[in-house]
Amino acid sequence: MSSAEVLPGSESKRWKYLDNVRTRPGAFVDPDGFDGSTVVENMNKIKILGAGGLGCEILKNLALSGFKDISVIDMDTIDISNLNRQFLFRHADVGKYKAEVAAKFVERRVKGVKITPYNCKIQDFDEDFYQQFQIVVCGLDSIEARRWINATLVNMANYENPDSMKPLIDGGTEGFKGQARVILPTMGSCIECQLDMHAPRAAVPLCTLASIPRQPEHCIEWAHVIAWDKEKPFPQLDKDDPEHITWLYQKALERAKEFNISGVTYSSTQGVVKNIIPAIAATNSVIAAACCNEALKIASSCAPFLGTPGEGEPNYMMYSGNDSIYTYTFKHEQKEDCPVCGMTARVLKVNPKWTLEELIESFATLPEAQLKKPSVRAEGKTLYMQLPPSLEEQTRPNLEKTLEELGLTAGTEIAVTDPAFVGVVFNFSLRFA
Repeated sequence: MSSAEVLPGSESKRWKYLDNVRTRPGAFVDPDGFDGSTVVENMNKIKILGAGGLGCEILKNLALSGFKDISVIDMDTIDISNLNRQFLFRHADVGKYKAEVAAKFVERRVKGVKITPYNCKIQDFDEDFYQQFQIVVCGLDSIEARRWINATLVNMANYENPDSMKPLIDGGTEGFKGQARVILPTMGSCIECQLDMHAPRAAVPLCTLASIPRQPEHCIEWAHVIAWDKEKPFPQLDKDDPEHITWLYQKALERAKEFNISGVTYSSTQGVVKNIIPAIAATNSVIAAACCNEALKIASSCAPFLGTPGEGEPNYMMYSGNDSIYTYTFKHEQKEDCPVCGMTARVLKVNPKWTLEELIESFATLPEAQLKKPSVRAEGKTLYMQLPPSLEEQTRPNLEKTLEELGLTAGTEIAVTDPAFVGVVFNFSLRFA
């Protein structure tokens, strides 16, 4: 069917069934104060921002939900591997920017919608840029990017200015699992409060890799960690080089045959080495639909949305499609010691014999921190700074000192910052274990 044949004969027919929902007072609004024509007018004016790996589904759903002014941010270009699930792209689009191609495609199919693409990172914009939007919908595939937009929107929130409160609708998928949540900045649990739900994967012990592998992933990790280091077939591993991946695949296959393990493939080798989680088109569509459904509920008041202020109201939806279809909603509570929206320091159990370097390394794996380049200050003194280089050189000798030698005691509060989260200070209160 050509794009010209998709559109109905008139604008009113296109939105007939949607208008049955958004122009009538639902059971959760005051019918005397409800004006359906105002809802439609407001939805035409609402500026909504979409970003991330669920972009194709989110753009399509938002446009077909009656939103007319949409912006999309995505820094990626189209790869041939995207074509099996990201339906707005064609083979001729390979190498082009995803945001531009997706925007043009949806504008052709849904007349009257305006989509503004931005080919960059969400971190490239400041708070003034995000102030223009009424709703932000994120389908990002990076925890770091999620944490950044969450912190930005929380910092923008001002109780004296209701327009500064930007609802954040966040969706994410991992294979056959996914989640959707609505965050009202400062009014409830934020992404940083929920960070421990996205803890880094535990590493497989080297003894398992070296002696008794039980899964195909163990064989691949053995080839990646042990065999490569022992044989060094190339000067340096390039995870994007097919020749390097083929070498690892063949080694992993030999290891798997030795222990009678099946399931090692070239694609699974790529996935393990590059830490790729397979994207399932059906999961993406379910989670994107859930996110856009929340946007429609917020804009039209046709039903309570996730995160609606109130005692016990759910703000988080989990989805699992592994064996069957299962969903569950619950309320994730706001944490008083959240570094973004909380007010108190978070307790951190440490060994007083640790060196400062060991403490800093622990922030990378700590579920509630997950910081890659932390700088540390204590009460009245700077312990270690990653930047600028002159200050890093000046504080580097502290890395070899123990916490006791640095004068840190139980109850001492330390402030930790990371260049990935500008403006966010992670406050920890030390507790010696």
